[in-house]
Amino acid sequence: MTTTNTSRTVVLIPGHWLGAWAWDEVVDHLEAHHTRAVAMTLPGLDEHDADRALKTIDDQAAAIRDVIAAQGDQPVILVAHSGANVPVSLILDRHPELVARVVWVDSGPVADGTAFAPEFPAELQDLPLPSFDDLGQQASIEGLSAEALERFRTKSVPQPGPVLRQSVELTNETRHRIPTTLVCCSISGEQVRQLVKAGHPMFAEVVNLESAEVVDLPTGHWPMWSRPRDLAEIIRAASLTN
Repeated sequence: MTTTNTSRTVVLIPGHWLGAWAWDEVVDHLEAHHTRAVAMTLPGLDEHDADRALKTIDDQAAAIRDVIAAQGDQPVILVAHSGANVPVSLILDRHPELVARVVWVDSGPVADGTAFAPEFPAELQDLPLPSFDDLGQQASIEGLSAEALERFRTKSVPQPGPVLRQSVELTNETRHRIPTTLVCCSISGEQVRQLVKAGHPMFAEVVNLESAEVVDLPTGHWPMWSRPRDLAEIIRAASLTN
């Protein structure tokens, strides 16, 4: 008896300041290889939503759940870039049955009690995209063309304050059983392994994962623009099941 590989639906979640548009090139590559891909804009990142600055992590997790549920009965491949790790960690905790594999793109799962920026001032509604000089001090912009940077600047939406300040409560250890792929871009896989071994708090959850594959994709923090074809290939491989 022979088996054939089938591809699960891929749901792509962008990081801070980004909408579904950020995945356009990756989606094109996935669909060219007959992998169904759905990119979403998280609540709070839709510039046309008058109440977007009030959105919370709970709102974002609920929206992810709804998008996954709309794909049918089969669990999906959930792809999370950068700061999407907080709402995605929450959905893995609340609905692990909906996810066949999670792919972290220059990111990773967060621990219980994590907030992205708990000290973000309460009087500020949101956080606009910083200057690229400042952003480059926080995350590598290696590989991004002038055109990509201009699109980033033009299409970015300020990150809602509640999303930055809110901590998540994670209680369901079943989330650790979900097969995981860590795509390492601005930090190499070897560096990640060393940080995990050293007990670095940023990678505290990785040590709890029962099945974790580490894949190197050397580039900056936004590989969906700097190496979209290669990133799509990694995601496609993760989406194949027997």
